[in-house]
Amino acid sequence: MPAPETAHLHNGPRITIDELAVHLSAVVLRLRELALAAEDPATPVELEATIEALMTSAKGVNEHAQRMAHLARIVDGDVPLSRRFRNSNDPWGAAALNTDREDFGGPAVIPTQWQLLTLANVEFDPEPKTTYPEAMEGVPRSVLASWESKSTRARRQRERDAAVATEVLAIPCERCEAQPGSRCKTKTGWEAEQAHAGRQREAEARVDTRLGYLGDNPVAVPGA
Repeated sequence: MPAPETAHLHNGPRITIDELAVHLSAVVLRLRELALAAEDPATPVELEATIEALMTSAKGVNEHAQRMAHLARIVDGDVPLSRRFRNSNDPWGAAALNTDREDFGGPAVIPTQWQLLTLANVEFDPEPKTTYPEAMEGVPRSVLASWESKSTRARRQRERDAAVATEVLAIPCERCEAQPGSRCKTKTGWEAEQAHAGRQREAEARVDTRLGYLGDNPVAVPGA
């Protein structure tokens, strides 16, 4: 299933964190409006459980909205940040390039939202402060351009796996002579969910060529 289009959600090529915060806030408002409207439906049905669920959802989404609003101020440079993580004393941003940090997923060249929120808690940090734009200034454009979120990589992997599963059934198997549309069979004639290696390999190669991927790594190959 292809990813839904999101261009209508943002003005630039990608959504900003500020836009994300405002969209989330709009969702909160709509959920609250729906909860209020559900108190007096056109058909007399008690919707208390749904109303409570809508208000609970609104509360949860509002927490994300407030967090994103604060994060938007951070990335815009309005909030001072520590230059190093308090517990490990590790640097982040451009200062983390070419470092050998092994814990927490490696060097924090591209920080997570939780890392930035932690770095923004500077009241007990006597060291000189920095800002997000200043700390990220020395990160090469190539690193920024090639960065892909964990969620995106996972989604692209799922999309590739689904495409491979479809492609497997679109080609014959030389090993068991299963025809397109049929699953591979064991020597005793039982159908199997797992295709023979040759058929699986051929399906993966076709899908990766079509998508411009390299092997089983769901990252687009430049020039493909």
